Amino acid sequence: MSRMWVPLAALLAAGLLACADDEPAAPTAPDAASAADAGALSDAGAPDDAGGPDEDAGGLPDAGEPDAGLPLAIIDLRADVNRDGVVDLEDPTEDWAEETWDSTHGAVFLANIDDDLSACPKSATVSDVNLPKCHDAADSVINGEDDLLDLAPLRVKPWPQAPEGVEARLEASSPGAAYVRFFRKGPDGSWSELDAAAAVLGSTDLREGVELLLEGKDIVRDSRVWDGFVNVTLRALIPSSEGGDAEELSDTIRFRLSPVMTSHHLSPVETLYATIVPREPDSVAFRSDLRLAVAASSVPHPLEELTVPGRYADQWTQDYFETGYMAMPAPGGQHVIRVVYRSANLDDPGSSTNPLRPAGKIAFTFFRGKDVAAVQEFDRNSDLDMDTLNSFGNTETIPPYSKDGVDYPLGRLIRGSVASYHPDQRLARLLESQGMQPPVYLDTSWLLVAHVDETVSFLKADTPRGWIALVNDPRLARQMLIDESNRGNGAVRMFEGMYWYDWWSYDTYSAAVSIDAVLADTEVMAESARSAAEVDAQVALLKAETGLTDEEIVKVPFLHQPLDGASLAYQPGTVNGVALDGHHYVAPDPHGPVIDGQDLFKVQLEGALAPFGYTVHWVEDWGLYHALAGEVHCGSNALREVPEVKWWETGR
Repeated sequence: MSRMWVPLAALLAAGLLACADDEPAAPTAPDAASAADAGALSDAGAPDDAGGPDEDAGGLPDAGEPDAGLPLAIIDLRADVNRDGVVDLEDPTEDWAEETWDSTHGAVFLANIDDDLSACPKSATVSDVNLPKCHDAADSVINGEDDLLDLAPLRVKPWPQAPEGVEARLEASSPGAAYVRFFRKGPDGSWSELDAAAAVLGSTDLREGVELLLEGKDIVRDSRVWDGFVNVTLRALIPSSEGGDAEELSDTIRFRLSPVMTSHHLSPVETLYATIVPREPDSVAFRSDLRLAVAASSVPHPLEELTVPGRYADQWTQDYFETGYMAMPAPGGQHVIRVVYRSANLDDPGSSTNPLRPAGKIAFTFFRGKDVAAVQEFDRNSDLDMDTLNSFGNTETIPPYSKDGVDYPLGRLIRGSVASYHPDQRLARLLESQGMQPPVYLDTSWLLVAHVDETVSFLKADTPRGWIALVNDPRLARQMLIDESNRGNGAVRMFEGMYWYDWWSYDTYSAAVSIDAVLADTEVMAESARSAAEVDAQVALLKAETGLTDEEIVKVPFLHQPLDGASLAYQPGTVNGVALDGHHYVAPDPHGPVIDGQDLFKVQLEGALAPFGYTVHWVEDWGLYHALAGEVHCGSNALREVPEVKWWETGR
């Protein structure tokens, strides 16, 4: 004999069933006394024990007197809406306003594109086309115990009185449905993919409850296609006891995919990287100085020396990869998957298999693994004349700040880009689509290499903002040389023992030159004046975007020279360095004029940073980097600590 059921309409009229549309707009905690009197109803309208109606509620209006054992019809889907890292079926805050997403509540999931079992190929012979195809979300299985931590938990709360014949299905809203996958836990504790389009949860499933996992299959690449949000709905059809149409119940939770965030220089370095250039003494000297600087700092790991794929050793470690991370709530904090972007630099755009800069494969062959994902995005038809802008020396991060009531708690990207001279637009759209660090674009088109790290950098400092900006100042460099010439030191030479490369004949010649000869070099002086005006424009934009003040700017003096109609650092660009932590800065040896036993330009930078508590470590980078249009930052890269700031609490 079938059990009698209270009609759904009567339950709704009694206020004992909450539909998705009835959920509150914001999570407001119930008064403790009233909650107790009401029997602590969940947002599905049922008491926490999922039994019959609270006796204090009285009979159901217009429904007659129900049997004593009459169950309420409930469908209750739970996720980590309160962001404490667990799904608690007895915690009402998991159920508040679960269809909305804001800075205080809402479920989070990750793109499960790491390689927890290290099963993906490490060989650089695998093509650019195929390397990205392997990751944990590329298959429909759980890739080991560690993989479970990368998926977001979902629970169907047990409904002990579920009637025979009830059928429930799990749905994901479009377009997000194409980017997610569900797994279900079986009776033996194993997990298997749940085909949301076909799988039916029957009465036995609903009575016992169901454990599920949500997997993200990719990051957001273009917010115009998908913005990272997906609504997950459990929809049930309740059979009619009178032979009429089945009635529907549903519960919906709104999820958001973690964006990928890049690191800023306020976060201490965990590991510093530099590329090995075999049989090259300048590479040995460079890495030796970096090792000493790392050892003198608080960096916990020694210098990591990389061997990269390709026909030649690509020494520009900063340029072919960029580190970042994504995160979701976990017990006690956040669970992180590191992300390594591969640069969009083209090497052979005509190749159908390997169009990209070979060294960038290291994102997949070296970095990808447990809790480390690799990502590439590029347009093989992008303009090769602008390809230098795709190097990651042209992608940095302004530290956190607030301006005009708008907070950027994880900072903002800063890139060189103007309408006429810009990076690969597919990668640019991917970076913009993360939404957490909206970019600031500077004009770097006047620079030969055109990277934003050639003129601007940032350091942690005890200032109201929490940081300072290092900014190239060619005028100061010229004035320092004029002052020494006026003191009678015009014959003192700079660049002693250094050599320039002849870019046309591949020959070398001495770089040593006197102060007076530099001041008399009309090309260097004219290019330095032009560069000073260009830097002024960059600073003006930075001030407008961030509120940066003159007191928060440290002037970094070096001159510029012209080359192929563009500008290039004439002296080693000491702004192009590495902040290891809040007290140690690594810069290229300027090889300036030595006066009274001290390098004029070393003394200046050390003195400028001393009030902020910094020790400057000098690195020999002339032959392999400066003379080839780069510096210390260009030749190194860093994995930095993940900030304590939880992105889901930022309101962005």
